[in-house]
Amino acid sequence: MEITVASLKHIKHCEIISKTISSSAKVRGTGIALRSPDYIRKKIENNNAIIAVDKDKFAGFCYIEKWGHGKYVAHSGLIVDPSFRGQGLAKKIKKLTFEHSIKKYPNAKIFGITTGLPVMKINYSLGYKPVTFSELTDDEEFWKGCQTCKNYDVLNRTNKEMCLCTGMLYDPKTIK
Repeated sequence: MEITVASLKHIKHCEIISKTISSSAKVRGTGIALRSPDYIRKKIENNNAIIAVDKDKFAGFCYIEKWGHGKYVAHSGLIVDPSFRGQGLAKKIKKLTFEHSIKKYPNAKIFGITTGLPVMKINYSLGYKPVTFSELTDDEEFWKGCQTCKNYDVLNRTNKEMCLCTGMLYDPKTIK
């Protein structure tokens, strides 16, 4: 198993990554924002994605995006192919995503929003703390990314103050 910063050789996996995110959203029945193959390709081209492959078979993925002029970095799209689940792969992908984010954006606050307890536990183990949405980016473009989530109406009804997701934040300034 290779877990690495995605490069152009991984572009061929964009379609399966997108489909895996979509099918996982349907199976889980919880909010997961969908991402197109083109959107994923752009993350890979910009050196903002982590991928896991096993003998050239897609196993897992996560990407990063900067918001608020680099003040924040979000980790999104964490997905593991069902045939590779239960092996701790999500934690390994997330750890490398975290390390890559700190290296690339050393002063940024790192955050994510999730409905999944396993992801919350991984985030907590990396130093994230649960926070209200008001502590996350106010960049409208980030929140537009939630439009493909089935719970987007909740986010809108509450004026982006709450949703079914839990916001989690890592602030490098609070780490000793």
